[in-house]
Amino acid sequence: MSSMEYETPRTAGRSFGQAQRRGPLKRGDFVQITDPKGRLHTVTLEPGQVFQCSRGRIPHDALIGSPASVTVKDGDKQFQIVRPLLADYVMSMPRGAAIIYPKDAAQIVTFGDIFPGARVLEAGVGSGALSLFLLSAIGTTGELISIERRDDFAAIAQGNVDLWFGGRHPAWSVRIGEFNDAAQARRAESIDRVVLDMLTPWECLDSVARVLSPGGVLTIYVATVTQLSRVREEIVSRDRFTPPQVWESFIRPWHLEGLAVRPQHRMVAHTGFILTTRTLATGHEPQQRVSRPAKAAENLRGQWDDENQWGDDPQLNRAISAKKVRRSVRDVVEKSKNLLKDSERTAAEQDAQEDNVEF
Repeated sequence: MSSMEYETPRTAGRSFGQAQRRGPLKRGDFVQITDPKGRLHTVTLEPGQVFQCSRGRIPHDALIGSPASVTVKDGDKQFQIVRPLLADYVMSMPRGAAIIYPKDAAQIVTFGDIFPGARVLEAGVGSGALSLFLLSAIGTTGELISIERRDDFAAIAQGNVDLWFGGRHPAWSVRIGEFNDAAQARRAESIDRVVLDMLTPWECLDSVARVLSPGGVLTIYVATVTQLSRVREEIVSRDRFTPPQVWESFIRPWHLEGLAVRPQHRMVAHTGFILTTRTLATGHEPQQRVSRPAKAAENLRGQWDDENQWGDDPQLNRAISAKKVRRSVRDVVEKSKNLLKDSERTAAEQDAQEDNVEF
């Protein structure tokens, strides 16, 4: 067999995020401390400082210089020390707006096809949670432009991202304003991917269709069914996008201890809906898909169509005879009359009993 040699990849001039946190723990590192009850605490190591909780205390100096994954004791209490993962950091970082949970951010990165070097336009920065995942995916060779309406949210997001990456990420820029203005300022078909996390994403669809390259992926994150229905209808009505795909994700952790193997009592259930679609080249229409009825419904009337509405099929929409209707009216009216008579008689008897009571 012939041997093959692969070219050694070039390394970036500067490491960001996890890449700069290799080796022993050092000053300024984030660490995740798990106390004896399993509670998680994220702290920044500083000389002379002390981590303290109800279960014990750990001087930071005892951790600085130690390996990145250790178990430390305070008396008979054990604390587990590790560097936090991105998902851990996102769940513990300061928040302005609600965050997109890691389970959803992972799906957005995967099904939104966020790749190294991608040019991405993001609307709705919030606290910067999704921006962190997007930046990790595009690397230093891509471009992420994040649009946020509120100055305070943008400031929180900028701080969270800077702290995680250890400085200003070269591929990221945050702009205050409206998505439509930012998209219209870009050259047409110059963006690879668009991610919208906002209350009214349907207001941005025309700008998305203009700025997104043919075949580019639009990913929309919404929280409610009404938002989902509205944005889907707006996408279909424009004839510029492929049929949208929609789903939600759940994570159900399991309890594993000896023979006690069962689902946890709590789970991360609905947080939002994820919708993905792709842009069509100018002049092309969405594919018209043909769906066939079930075998049991073939050759039967009673199916919906735009011209005749519901078909009058006796098997599906059985006609009720006038005689049966009259009988039903007679029965229910008679029963109602009897009920009212009984009610009046009972009330009269109660009044008579009250009149005979002696005080």
